[in-house]
Order: sequence, then structure tokens, then C-alpha cells
Amino acid sequence: MLLDLLFFILSTLLFLPLVTGYCAYSYGRSFWLWFVLGCGLPYISFIGLIVSLHRKELNPGERLVAEAKAILVAQELKSLAAVLSSNGAIHQADH
Repeated sequence: MLLDLLFFILSTLLFLPLVTGYCAYSYGRSFWLWFVLGCGLPYISFIGLIVSLHRKELNPGERLVAEAKAILVAQELKSLAAVLSSNGAIHQADH
């Protein structure tokens, strides 16, 4: 009973810092820094991170860079698929 209560309290206290750290890490920021900030100031750090990430997303330069990266990845996949299909055709002709 006491162990269950302790587990519930710890999971409740660490939920918001873990979410804050995960969000920070997924956007290329330090997980541990934001986790520690989330433990000390849970709601303030979470709101601060969300505002910071939102400002980054609204920046036109950042959006253009993200779109350019997506276009480059798509083009790389197309060229890789073309190379692999042409290599497969060559190897099938040999047999």
C-alpha cells in the first residue's frame, strides 16, 4: 500500500518534467536541462518551452529551412529508389 502510494506520487511529480524534457529533446534542445527546470518550476518551464518552440515555428526562416529539408529528403529517397531499381534490373539481367 505504501509502495503504491509512493509510486503514484513520484509518477505524478515527474510527469510534467518528463514531458517538458521530451518536448525539448524532440526540438533539439537539452533534455536534462529542461527536465531539471521542469522539476524545479514545472508549470513555468513547460509554458516557457512551449512559447519558445512556438516562436521558433512562427519564424519564417525556420519554416523555410524545415520545408527545404523535407524537399531534400524526398528527393534523396527518389534518387535512391531509382538507383536501387536500376541496380536490380542489372542484376536480374545477369542471371
